[in-house]
Formats: sequence, C-alpha cells, structure tokens
Amino acid sequence: MITLIEVNSKALFREFVAFPFRLYKNDPNWVPPLIEDELATLDASKNPAFDQAEALFYLAQREGKTVGRIAAIINWEEVNNQNKRKVRFGWWDVIDDLSVTEALLEKVYALGKKHDLTYVEGPMGFSNLDKVGVVTEGFDRLASMITWYNYPYYKTHLEQLGFGKEKEYLENVFSFKNVEIEPYRKASALIQKRYQLVCKNFNKTSEIMPFVDEMFDLFNKAYATLASFVAINAKQKEYFKKKYIGLIKPEYIKFVFDSAGKLIAFGIVMPNLSAAMKKANGKLFPFGFYHLVKAQKRHEEVLFYLIGVDPEYQNKGVTALIFEAYYDSFQKNGVQTCVRTPELEENTAIHNIWKNFNPTVFRRRRTYKKDL
Repeated sequence: MITLIEVNSKALFREFVAFPFRLYKNDPNWVPPLIEDELATLDASKNPAFDQAEALFYLAQREGKTVGRIAAIINWEEVNNQNKRKVRFGWWDVIDDLSVTEALLEKVYALGKKHDLTYVEGPMGFSNLDKVGVVTEGFDRLASMITWYNYPYYKTHLEQLGFGKEKEYLENVFSFKNVEIEPYRKASALIQKRYQLVCKNFNKTSEIMPFVDEMFDLFNKAYATLASFVAINAKQKEYFKKKYIGLIKPEYIKFVFDSAGKLIAFGIVMPNLSAAMKKANGKLFPFGFYHLVKAQKRHEEVLFYLIGVDPEYQNKGVTALIFEAYYDSFQKNGVQTCVRTPELEENTAIHNIWKNFNPTVFRRRRTYKKDL
C-alpha cells in the first residue's frame, strides 16, 4: 500500500528535502541543493512566490519509508491574468514504480479539479526563475546546480500515464578557447558608436545593486513574448536580489546602457559550482562553504544563466558588447568551457545569439502536459 502524506510540519518538510539525497546517493551526476536554501524556497513565510501562488506538498510512503514526493502548484497570476487554466507539479522525485508516480499525480489532479482548471503541466516551479523540466537526454554529464536532474524512467512514467510533451528545453556547451574575439571587438566598437551604447563592468556587488530593479524590469520585458513566461513582481525582485546577486562574482554581471543611461541589455554568468555542491552535500558547514568559495575563485567552466536584451535592440548586435566584456573576464579567470542553462527550443532569438560559437546540445529536458 502507498500512503500519501501532506507535508505540513518542519519535520515533514525536512523529509521532503532529504528524500532525493537518498534516491540519488549513488548517482555521480546528481547535484544536491543546499538543504537550508531548499527549505526556504518551500516556505510560504519566506518565499514571495506564494503571494501569487499556492502549493501543496506530498510524500508517498510505503511501510513507513518515503518512496516519492511532489508539489502541486497553482500560479494564480498565470491563471487569472493569462487565462492559462493550469495546475503545475514540481519537486517530483520517485522510485521506479509507476504506481507511486500515479498516486502522487492524483493529488495534483485533485487540486486542479478543485479550482476548475483544465490541464496539468510539469515538472516546473512557481516562476520562470525556478527549475524546470524532466531530463530526457544527456544523463552522462554532471547536472547543473540550477536545474533538476532525474533518472531516465521519469519520462517513461509520465508517458505511460498519458502525458504528452509540452515544452522542450535545450542545454548547450561550447569551448571558450576556440572563440575568436576580434570579430566581436570590431562589431562591439561599431555598435557602440552607431547606437551610443556603453557596456559597464563591475568590481563590487555594491556597484551593481542600484541597477538590479531595472534589470528585473528588463527581464520581464525581454521574455514577455515567450509562451511560458510569468512576470516576477516587486516583492520577488527584492527576494531574488537578496538571495542571488551577492553570490555572483561582480565581474560576471554585465550591463549595457544607452546614451540616456537606460539599461537595454544584461548578462549574468556564474562559475559552475556543481562539483563543489557535490562535495558540500547539501550543507554549508563545516566544509561546504570552503568548497564553494574555492570554486568561486578558481573555475574552468561557467554557466550562462541569463541574457536579456530590450526588444527595441534585439537583432542589432548588442550582445557583441557583452561577449567582448566576458571574453576579457574569462581570460583573466582561466575559463575553458561555457555552458548554457536550459533555453526553450522555440526561443530562436536566444539561439541566434550563440550560433557563431559552434555550440553542442548535450542535454534535453521537457515539461509534460495532460488534460484533466
């Protein structure tokens, strides 16, 4: 028998977060999250995503042992203002037993039907800055710290239960050492002169903070046309500002301004901390902090986390300014490899940015959909 338990106490939330540590204990490519950070993300009193979303969390147990977990989520901004009558599921992990997956998903269906929603999609989080997708190809490379990872049978479970592919995401990699910078330097000089633009580099986090709210506004504007996008609100901006900006090397954040001082493009890159996260095994202390700080200072691989360009300046070569600035920073830090985090297959604008770098798709992931 499978028992479904609603997660409603500190002890149960800790079990919810702990389950994947046991499930993937022997998988060399799973990257554990920081336990306290994960708990804060799931805490309605700490995460402002709950201002426009509701979520129920469940554990599946058999003979007193946890065998699966899931979150059932409704983003009311998406439902009410975009008329997408969708219930989401996320934080889904399960043993290879179809009956466990089926039992967990029944809880998601129930929440959707309660509110007269018409379909379910997942796995996905509360917003576009959360993790997304089931890995369908590319299980032979260490996962990213900002993506979910799973066993190959996850895809099989969903398809056997009548789910179909909804959105496809690509993860790419290219070699930095093969990048020829001179064409970008020439293009950068031309674009700066033609449009009176300037790319700003930073040395301290305090120099970045005055522009962060404007960056999130531009993020909302630049990604608004994507079918899956739900804008982040003012409270979420403040949350992400405090949670993430201080953790990123200042020199890996690049902003482009027009002649009036308006932000028209940005790039955010992070050192790939996956190996360090693996060593930390969910805990900052006593040694996790050391591994993460060491990886921040010395790293050969980086993650291109976000690039945003004002629609008015898209297809005008503005990214040449950003790439030129990153080239100098990467040279200084000894970067060898660049990884692009999940990008929608339909997002041709972002794919065109990278076409001259000869990227290779190394992993695919997708969300799945089923009518209720």
